[in-house]
Amino acid sequence: MGLRAPNVLLTRANRIKSKLQTVLEAKVLEVEDVSYQHAGHSAVRDNANETHFNVKVVSDKFDGQSLVRRHRLVYDALADELASGLHALSIVAKTPKEAGLS
Repeated sequence: MGLRAPNVLLTRANRIKSKLQTVLEAKVLEVEDVSYQHAGHSAVRDNANETHFNVKVVSDKFDGQSLVRRHRLVYDALADELASGLHALSIVAKTPKEAGLS
């Protein structure tokens, strides 16, 4: 039996990237784990890792959408992560035009 390569998709950050890229077809996608800034907070159980993220998404799918709707698209894409330990997201959601890409 051969050795198995480590599966880098196991990290929450990589799962977030994959899910957002698939759903939103992002032109720009940045995911930053800032959980270390929240260690010891009462809402973070047992100093859990990968609980707080900053997310920047630039997508054509945001065109014509309100800020609330853009955030809802992100939250919907990450529903299973939110149900399994993701505690907080800081979201920047722009169209390519707003981000100066077109």
